Amino acid sequence: MNTTALISEPPEGKGTPGRCKKPVWLKVKLPSDPNFFHISEVLKTHRLHTICRSARCPNIGECWSNRTATFLILGDTCTRACGFCAVAKGRPSAPDEAEPENVARAVRSLGLKYAVITSVTRDDLADGGASIFARTIRAVREGSPWTKIEVLVPDFDGSMEALDAVLEAGPDILNHNLETTESLYPIIRRPAGNYRRSLEVLAAAKRRKALAKSGLIVGLGERQEDILQTLSDLRRAGCDLLTIGQYLRPSQANAPVEKYYSPREFDELRTIALAFGFADVVAGPLVRSSFHADKLYASAMGRT
Repeated sequence: MNTTALISEPPEGKGTPGRCKKPVWLKVKLPSDPNFFHISEVLKTHRLHTICRSARCPNIGECWSNRTATFLILGDTCTRACGFCAVAKGRPSAPDEAEPENVARAVRSLGLKYAVITSVTRDDLADGGASIFARTIRAVREGSPWTKIEVLVPDFDGSMEALDAVLEAGPDILNHNLETTESLYPIIRRPAGNYRRSLEVLAAAKRRKALAKSGLIVGLGERQEDILQTLSDLRRAGCDLLTIGQYLRPSQANAPVEKYYSPREFDELRTIALAFGFADVVAGPLVRSSFHADKLYASAMGRT
């Protein structure tokens, strides 16, 4: 496997660590498609949050214009303070018991053939919010039986009972993001042991016959050998699908960007990842874990 060019430094990506100049390929257009504003109104009507807005996703214009969105359940305030994330942190309010049905109504109203459902982390709840995930999956299934459902779940503090509750509701894909390499977990303000915990979430999902997916962000200072080790760890855990995207610093309070990868380097990362045996990989500067999720699922189904 040739990996000699994996961590090359293009001129556009160079700079003092933490103060890299943002390259031109990260610029996005302001949304103008009517679908964007229609989705915004549907979400407002049903009092729903999306990770698209809460995490300041750069693809919001493209995705909403294509009538896709990632629903954010269990409120919009996270109980953890990860160093890479733009989602609000603090003490969340009680879960909205009407939320599962509201998500289902929105999915049906939008006529979605593929729905992605994620959540903030809720360490304040006994089951981490797993029961709300399960209720939401079942509500969407009942209202839109043709819709494929992907859930992007937290680690549920390592509870296999919580994970089982989600899987028993029958999502089509179980997604759990590893985020970065093991050595950089302190940089993103996660305990080092959480890396292995996240791998176990994916391994447990695979043991339960789920289609397992994960996501990585790069640009935090990872080394080539660490990336290769992470890809190996994911495959050993049984991860089927992978997304790789550029880390973008939400604010000065978050970890700095150490490097901007070029589109060519993302192509190299995808090639290398596929060589590890993933069913499919999406990699690019603006890729996020839900980006083109329907196409990634279809690709995986075409290979089984």
